[in-house]
Amino acid sequence: MLFPLAFLAPGGNFDLAFAMLLVFGSAKLLAEVAERFRMPGIVGGLLAGILIGPSGFGWIEYTGLLHALSELGVMFLLFQVGLHIKTSDLLKVGRTAVLVAVLGVIVPFILGWAIMAGAKHPQIESIFMGAAMVATSVGITAEVLASKGLLAHATSRVILAAAVIDDVLGLLVLAVVSSMGEGRGVDVLGLATSAAVSIIFVAAVVKFGSPTVNFVMPRLLARLKSQEAEFAVAFSFLFLMALLANYSGVAAIIGAFLAGLALSETIGKRTHTLASGAAELMVPFFLASIGLQMDLSVFKKPEVLALGVAILIAAMLSKGVGCGLGAYSMGWKNASRVGIGMIPRGEVGMVVAQIGLTKGAISQEVYGVAVFMAVMTTVLAPPMISIVYKDLAVPAAEVSPDELGADTRIG
Repeated sequence: MLFPLAFLAPGGNFDLAFAMLLVFGSAKLLAEVAERFRMPGIVGGLLAGILIGPSGFGWIEYTGLLHALSELGVMFLLFQVGLHIKTSDLLKVGRTAVLVAVLGVIVPFILGWAIMAGAKHPQIESIFMGAAMVATSVGITAEVLASKGLLAHATSRVILAAAVIDDVLGLLVLAVVSSMGEGRGVDVLGLATSAAVSIIFVAAVVKFGSPTVNFVMPRLLARLKSQEAEFAVAFSFLFLMALLANYSGVAAIIGAFLAGLALSETIGKRTHTLASGAAELMVPFFLASIGLQMDLSVFKKPEVLALGVAILIAAMLSKGVGCGLGAYSMGWKNASRVGIGMIPRGEVGMVVAQIGLTKGAISQEVYGVAVFMAVMTTVLAPPMISIVYKDLAVPAAEVSPDELGADTRIG
């Protein structure tokens, strides 16, 4: 029996329990299937969204509630990843990460713009497509690396650090193209101020976050009497950092990652376990929501299908080659790991496309191509990451919950 989209649409008879069962259950079920075919479990979660969404059986559509659950999922995931990274380890790869991030912005933007311009699309559509190809969805790569016990590897640290820098650069690009989409000139002073605030915020948390937390946390917990005081303080800090990140001009998920980073040397195993449970519950909504947003109906025209394939190939090559070149000093094998680890666009590319559509700067077909690119890079990257890290991966049976923070096969 197929359930009409109106049944779950905002304003309709929205059955929360059914929606959560459908999304969570299908993501977990298909993750199990993916694992049995020796593929990363998160691929199953992504495919679940495509299968139950408008491009599949049409049982459910992407709503405001699912968006909120998705945002919580990726925040919990990045917080959990941050808990397993030491600030000192991240700083060691800073120079390489900056080069990876810069090339990972420039190369995709130019290639995306060039393909659209070559296909005779308007200049503003070409620019928006380039912007949609810029930012990396670090949550997907982090999930795969965590499930393999590889977050401590040098290339993993480069990817995570580059993704933070990538986010700042990507949001600046988005600010520029959004202004152009509205027909306004570029506010250079405003952009410079935003960039400065974002950079200062990230740098200050990386530099002073961990020492500050190490000083404050024991003294605060000594005054608290509740049974799960450490968990309550840790998650309050997570939400505070997400809020401050938004105010400073970077994504909330970067704030969540920085919160985990600051707490990584302080909190105990019990809070790690509880954080893992929160991520295990919520991450499937993040994964499925990416698939839910894909609409294949725009590809009825052969020229749109050809454009979609060209953009997808360019999106994968531009990050793989551009970011790989940035990490070439680590050797070609590690450079390829970094390049492939930066490929997923996920929700970031779709946000850019949505802004372009809302402002009337891009057509519905170009929006569909951008979403297709974002979803497919997210689906295709995890198996590629598994292949390039195959000789380093810790067998699943040997990875303890304390090392991962959870059974992170699908979140």
